[in-house]
Amino acid sequence: MVKVKSEMSDYIDSISPALNTISDKIFDKPELGFHEYYASKLICDAFSKEGFRTELGVGKLDTSFKAVYENGTCGPSIGLLCEYDALEGLGHGCGHQMQGPAILGCALAVKKYVKDKPYKLIVYGTPAEEGGAGKSIMLNNGCFRDIEVALMMHGSPTTTTDIKSMALTSFLVTYHGKSAHAALKPEDGRSAFDAMLLAFHGIELMREHVLEDTRMHYTVLNAGGSENIVPENAVGRFQLRSYSTQYLQHVIKRFKDIIYGSAMMSGVTCEIEELSSCKAKVPVIKLNNLLMNNAEIIHAPQIGPSRKKTGSTDFAEVMSIIPGSCIRVAFVPVGTSAHSQDYVNAGKTEAAHKAIAYGAKILAFTVMDMIEDPQLINEFWEEFKKNRSSDLEI
Repeated sequence: MVKVKSEMSDYIDSISPALNTISDKIFDKPELGFHEYYASKLICDAFSKEGFRTELGVGKLDTSFKAVYENGTCGPSIGLLCEYDALEGLGHGCGHQMQGPAILGCALAVKKYVKDKPYKLIVYGTPAEEGGAGKSIMLNNGCFRDIEVALMMHGSPTTTTDIKSMALTSFLVTYHGKSAHAALKPEDGRSAFDAMLLAFHGIELMREHVLEDTRMHYTVLNAGGSENIVPENAVGRFQLRSYSTQYLQHVIKRFKDIIYGSAMMSGVTCEIEELSSCKAKVPVIKLNNLLMNNAEIIHAPQIGPSRKKTGSTDFAEVMSIIPGSCIRVAFVPVGTSAHSQDYVNAGKTEAAHKAIAYGAKILAFTVMDMIEDPQLINEFWEEFKKNRSSDLEI
């Protein structure tokens, strides 16, 4: 197996210029979530040219895709997921342009060098990770249920894996009051914005009485208009997060009490619309360790310890139904923040291009390990089921 991995590594190096070209093209044409028409077609076409069965628009999303290659029958079904959306006003400030090319390099290496055992590779292109929860939508529409394990690659300041991520739910809240002249007839009005301010204050008071790792964010989208008119309408957006999916449901209930209570106190009505949601990751440490062992084999840069806690991702929705992990590959200096101009500036550097190759190799080696020893997948499932049932800090 060592010899085959060496050959796979050399092969990925040989196709790296083509992978880098795809990455740079996506970088140069950043597209927001659900609008990644160029990127999704570019990656999907690359798989089609290499003999994969491809389909655009799976899971009822126009900019998703699926690419499948099967060697023999009755082998393990391994999922490879990639993102390609950019950030509004910033571009590719999270390195998503690298993911599709890395997944392509991995899949082609496995297809070329793993021929003696049955397996199926299923690649999913997943739109709108940045706030749109595209994977959640795809999951609800039947995607990902045909794979036994899910793997991803992501750029990072260190080469590592994650243990936990934050469950997240976002809401749009609209208050409806009654307008009036603020100077001549204020008693006739009922301020929707007063209710919004009370809601903000209630959340600030709740911060003292929740677990320390709870996060609550809010912003005003519409304050109601001119200062000399009692605001008839006010609109705000809220996000609630916790490292425990179960505890987040407790926080959400209290949040809704605050929203309804502030409406009652202000004499207005309100509407609460859930915009998006994702669970906390169910970690599989054995899978993380396999990825990191392969990262060490290829001497990946800036290898660091697993990140115990990180932000939110819709990949956690997939990881709530099957074992999964994402290898983060270093391409920016330690301490560099994602969603920053520094990430954008590094997007077409030699380090970014090398990270694509490192990611492809780590994933290809890991896929090969699972194909050669399918018992690994059984072990991942055993740990996954145990951790899913506990919802504990790890």
